[in-house]
Amino acid sequence: MPGTDTTAETTAPDAPSHETAGVELRGVTKRFGDTVAVRELDLTVAPGEFFSMLGPSGSGKTTVLRMIAGFEDVTSGSILLDGQDVTAAAPFDRTVNTVFQDYALFPHMTIAENVAYGLKVRKTAKDEIARRVGESLEQVRLSHVADRLPHQLSGGQRQRIALARALILRPRVLLLDEPLGALDKQLREQMQIELKQIQREVGITFVFVTHDQEEALTLSDRIAVFNEGRVEQVGTPREVYEYPQTAFVASFLGVSNLIPAELARELAGADGAISVRPERVRLAAVDSTRAPDETSVVGTITETVYTGPATRYIVTTEFGLTIIAERHNDHAPNDTAPYRRGDTVRVYWHREHAALVP
Repeated sequence: MPGTDTTAETTAPDAPSHETAGVELRGVTKRFGDTVAVRELDLTVAPGEFFSMLGPSGSGKTTVLRMIAGFEDVTSGSILLDGQDVTAAAPFDRTVNTVFQDYALFPHMTIAENVAYGLKVRKTAKDEIARRVGESLEQVRLSHVADRLPHQLSGGQRQRIALARALILRPRVLLLDEPLGALDKQLREQMQIELKQIQREVGITFVFVTHDQEEALTLSDRIAVFNEGRVEQVGTPREVYEYPQTAFVASFLGVSNLIPAELARELAGADGAISVRPERVRLAAVDSTRAPDETSVVGTITETVYTGPATRYIVTTEFGLTIIAERHNDHAPNDTAPYRRGDTVRVYWHREHAALVP
């Protein structure tokens, strides 16, 4: 918030080191009265990592971020930063800074003055302030707007200035609470790429909160998927998408076809429930030939959804199970789609493309 200095100045690490965790939570629980917002959470974030906490509203991810920042007390458990226990430390005694969805820039100050504010509070020398403001604005590629006022900038530019204001204090960990949520889709996608590039350049730990699955997949080195105050799975974007460890992860992270254990056993000889992504499913004529490593089932297309790059087909199978297939629109724009609502088709997927859901 403007006027609130929440970061102790430190020297940024020269390069990420995984010998000591950048952020570590040990058995952290947070209660609000009778409501348990976070349950006995163990979580480790490596130095220099872009780590995202993904989940629906009320899953506990923002509460965890606020506890790391020191804005919320921990009911039980401990929080460590660079191996130091900071559970009881005040926000300004922690080597972190926070970027919020609300840019919170001072409207009467120039961009350079906004970025310099934290250093002025600390009575940093003027020549040092000027040098570091220049470096910070260069990092976010906005040196040319230093003399403008916040209202003269676009939403994306204001968010980058908020990022520069946080980075100028050289935190060891930067906490980002849905910072791109107020931007439109096109600008948000552009900012995702820029944010990742900035993180790589500065080399510090980013802990990012979002409910946007695509955003988490785009930005993260690793993702923790939250649900009802617990972490259901932690892994790289590829791991959590391709190999979901719970039905919640499979359904929340993108679109997935969840096939119950009994039917999966009958169709594919699987040892339990399986998840098959729509882009891994293909449709063909009912009398088409199945490859040796494929599973197939007959169904009727009950709906088609055109999304631009692809078309989704909703198929109700002979077992009463609904399967979603996605086909990339690689045909000419004026060509007729190969399948229509009401067509009877055979649904195929390769067995290796089915992930077992424990």
